[in-house]
Amino acid sequence: MNITDIRTIVVGNPWKNWVFVVVETSSGITGLGEATGGLQTMPNKEAVEEIKHLAIGKNPLEISNVVDEMYKASFLKITPAISAIEVACWDILGQHLNVPIYQLLGGKVREKVRVYANGWYSGERTPENFGEKAKALSGRGYTALKFDPFGSEYMRLNKDSETFIKKIIRSVRDAVGPNVELMIEGHKRFNSTEAIKISHWLKEYDVTWFEDPIDSDDIDSLIHVSRNSPVRIIAGEGFKKYKDFTRFVSSNATDIVNPEIIGIGGIGGAVKVAGICSSFDVDLAFHNAESPLKTMTNLQLCGAIKNIYIQECFDDFNEDWINELFPNYEKVKDGYLSIPDKPGLGIKINEDIAKDHPYNKSNFLRMFKPGWENRKGASESE
Repeated sequence: MNITDIRTIVVGNPWKNWVFVVVETSSGITGLGEATGGLQTMPNKEAVEEIKHLAIGKNPLEISNVVDEMYKASFLKITPAISAIEVACWDILGQHLNVPIYQLLGGKVREKVRVYANGWYSGERTPENFGEKAKALSGRGYTALKFDPFGSEYMRLNKDSETFIKKIIRSVRDAVGPNVELMIEGHKRFNSTEAIKISHWLKEYDVTWFEDPIDSDDIDSLIHVSRNSPVRIIAGEGFKKYKDFTRFVSSNATDIVNPEIIGIGGIGGAVKVAGICSSFDVDLAFHNAESPLKTMTNLQLCGAIKNIYIQECFDDFNEDWINELFPNYEKVKDGYLSIPDKPGLGIKINEDIAKDHPYNKSNFLRMFKPGWENRKGASESE
């Protein structure tokens, strides 16, 4: 079997264009991967076009050989393009052997994985709206919710903003009660001093973690914040090197990280990170702010990796037409996602629906602008 072509499909999801990779083979099997990356839509798409000749003609079942060639050619940098092609090759391998990918990684260790909801807090930015939406999700079986209560604030909070943000978090906590986990998203917006200050008053609300309170590229400062925070600090979605994970978790700064597999080499990279974390008794909560295809990819990993704490999921809050784009992806039931048993990733894309929703340069979040939480794209939020 040989790779005969590699194509990209860009779909205009309103708040983030999705970049999909289709790897075609001489046997007729096609594999899917995702290379979505916020404002990197066209760079990621063109990166696939730039490197695909290095994979065409190779055997997709020999995944390490395919990836190694691209990795060396990119000057030893793991890119979303490489990760997407890598995942697509795993999808092909699973289909070829008629087994789900988790079976190729050692077999299933769980039947389902608990998820936390994200992307649910659109609408008016008031404590009442946050509380009502959170209560509704709790009623649907979600036992964990993540949200960014900070709005357009950046770097520091003034007293009025701090008071209002506390009201939002209190409204959510009161709405769901003490048994639902709350994860607070920082989106890397604060400096270290402010992050530590915020972490101390977050303790009052019994939050599970404070995510990316500062720029995670500065691992020394991240460790400093974590060691001075009374609540758990997590990071990892921005890490691009395995040694970044090693450095963070070996410092005893946290016991949970949230890797983004698009940034670390795909499925093989995720397994490496899981091994690093396991050796330090650290759990994983894979980042997942992309499409249902990405969810299905993460589910294969959750099916095979033991040190999984929880899985992020936006899928319940997507546009309705996305159910037609991906007609067979796993849906959240009572706060859990089942591990799919179909061969490969277990998901297909409807390319006709994809054509109905083309790339739109305005489809990105204007982070730290008022109203960004509505996730309607730049043109609609201004």
